[in-house]
Amino acid sequence: MSAPDWADARNVLCVRLDAMGDVLMCTPAIRAVKQARPDRVLTLLSSGSGAALAPYLDDVDAVIGYAAPWIKAGGGHPPSSDSAFIARLAERRFDAAVIFTSYSQSALPAALMCYMAGIPLRLGHCRENPYRMLSHWVLEKEPESVIRHEVQRQLDLVGSIGCRGDSNARLQFAVRAHDVEAVRHMLGERGIEPRQPWVLMHPGASAASRRYPPARWADVIRALARRTGSPVVLTGDAHEAELIDGIRLACGVRTHSLAGQLDLGQLGAAIRLATVVLSNNTGPAHIAAAVGTPLATLYALTNPQHTPWQVESRLLFHDVPCRFCYKSVCPEVHHDCLDKVAPEVVVEAVCSLMAAKIRHRAQRR
Repeated sequence: MSAPDWADARNVLCVRLDAMGDVLMCTPAIRAVKQARPDRVLTLLSSGSGAALAPYLDDVDAVIGYAAPWIKAGGGHPPSSDSAFIARLAERRFDAAVIFTSYSQSALPAALMCYMAGIPLRLGHCRENPYRMLSHWVLEKEPESVIRHEVQRQLDLVGSIGCRGDSNARLQFAVRAHDVEAVRHMLGERGIEPRQPWVLMHPGASAASRRYPPARWADVIRALARRTGSPVVLTGDAHEAELIDGIRLACGVRTHSLAGQLDLGQLGAAIRLATVVLSNNTGPAHIAAAVGTPLATLYALTNPQHTPWQVESRLLFHDVPCRFCYKSVCPEVHHDCLDKVAPEVVVEAVCSLMAAKIRHRAQRR
């Protein structure tokens, strides 16, 4: 019997087990896997937040949610449930698995899982020889020898098996018409006409090291109101409502909150309808890149691999000697890479993006 070949692999498992933004940055590579053989059936295996993206990823045919115990936010379930999960994977009879990881993650736990599920072809990055855990692998050289954008990293991975992707391709997030209409209605209730200039601000982030201080957000909103008078809409999960309420109270000017009121599809629609998005380095920033909305990112210098991809953007940070610490909490305590970004610099970035968007709209008429 001849060895299995990637060109023959039709039923493919795409593994990305961490957060929503990480899954979004894999979408050009997932598209390349699909385009190499359009009749492929692609199943996304991801965390709860990553799996929630599946309805908005046109190249993904099915989804499996899994709280992997080797991922930071993974589940604390007993080993027996992992064994049962592997058995369910085996029942799906996948031909191949592409294991997407960041440079700081090991592909080997997922590779072992896929090996035990009987998936014959298994691709991933690895620092050491994985022997039979991975049938195909790319030597991990980051960050010692090379630093690539996360999107390019994953494109290079699938390129090693002949799935050539487009480095100029956008991330993928398919906005649905019913979500656009729902958001238009919400904006209308607040007196906002979607075609008028308005700013969507997303002040939350899962990692403390990536959050611009709430007092600074209030300063930005106040200064932006003086300069433009454009409506500001703040978004976030329900657990971020307290943060957003505090910012709104501190800024002293009229704003609008949609915290906890949008599902993921509606958040994507709101981001697409916005004139400009202002966000920390977090999932909604990558949605903005996917839907093409100009983006000002308060970009903590924790790592260089997650900057906005193929979208008009401004990176806002204060350079520090401790840059690229790769930490979720500032190890130096001072948090200068974000705390020292002046509000007037942020406002200037937002205004320049807004002016460019307005000019572009006028030229299209």
